[in-house]
Amino acid sequence: MGRGALAGPVVAAAVILPADESLPAALPGLRDSKALPPKARERLAATLQAVAVATALAVVPAELVDAAGIAAAGQLALARAIAALPVTPHALITDAFRIRASTLPQLALIRADARCCSVAAASILAKVYRDGLMSALHLDYPPYGFDRHKGYGTAAHWAALQRHGPCALHRRSFAPVRELGQR
Repeated sequence: MGRGALAGPVVAAAVILPADESLPAALPGLRDSKALPPKARERLAATLQAVAVATALAVVPAELVDAAGIAAAGQLALARAIAALPVTPHALITDAFRIRASTLPQLALIRADARCCSVAAASILAKVYRDGLMSALHLDYPPYGFDRHKGYGTAAHWAALQRHGPCALHRRSFAPVRELGQR
């Protein structure tokens, strides 16, 4: 999703997986996207697209994250992803918090991406899409190294921010970025 990144959009995915007992065998290694190496995430993302009943992505740009706040931007991204599904789900399983804009029955689970296949699948699709987007945006903003850190606050990213100041992709509402922009 990119909630903790200093730059780039918030991306959310919604996934409906088939009710199939053989699904875990078709998706070996399916778990929290942050626990998987990039190549494994990419392979799983391709498989998920092939086996899922429906998938959808939603992107909320950094400007809207700044205008609405990270919590509201996350809610908006999730609501948009759910609304973009070509099939209406019967219920939602979410990672830790409810989607306020949805009237569907919901189950908010702590660490749902480690406990639920559909949430892990959504996590993988969102991360793979966002990582690809940040790698592509690197071509427009090469001094920042978005292709390597994807907008997260690594030492290299902080060094680039101090050297060049924030670019259009940076979330200026995040205090450390805002403070650098005021120098």
